[in-house]
Amino acid sequence: MMMIPRRKNEFDLIGDLFRDPFFTDHESNVMKTDIKEKSDKYLIDIELPGYEKDSIKIDIDDGYLTVHAEINSDKEEKEEGKFVRKERYIGSCSRSFYVGTEVKSEDIKASFKNGMLQIEIPKKDEKKELPEKKYIQIED
Repeated sequence: MMMIPRRKNEFDLIGDLFRDPFFTDHESNVMKTDIKEKSDKYLIDIELPGYEKDSIKIDIDDGYLTVHAEINSDKEEKEEGKFVRKERYIGSCSRSFYVGTEVKSEDIKASFKNGMLQIEIPKKDEKKELPEKKYIQIED
């Protein structure tokens, strides 16, 4: 079978299919996250398939919990040829969540098993009073 280069403006079902946002929106495919609220804590579940525990870092700064993860492909291809399409994500990514300034790093628990990172954040009582609602007058 001979591969013939495609001319511009020709119909290409396979090429058009892979240009669809379903295949090209990598941001939505990295770090898929579920957040569950319980009576005393929040549970954050983040999918990180293919990542190693040592390549994941979690930090808290100024009320923001940030998860950093990195995956590299150090494997060299021994076969001749080039990729026609490569969809597996390689690189680094991160997500941040506002958890409040009352939460400290020692209060947070994290575990990683079978490509799933679970972070447990206790609820803290915020005894701040909300400011009184004030209206702004609209001028003519």
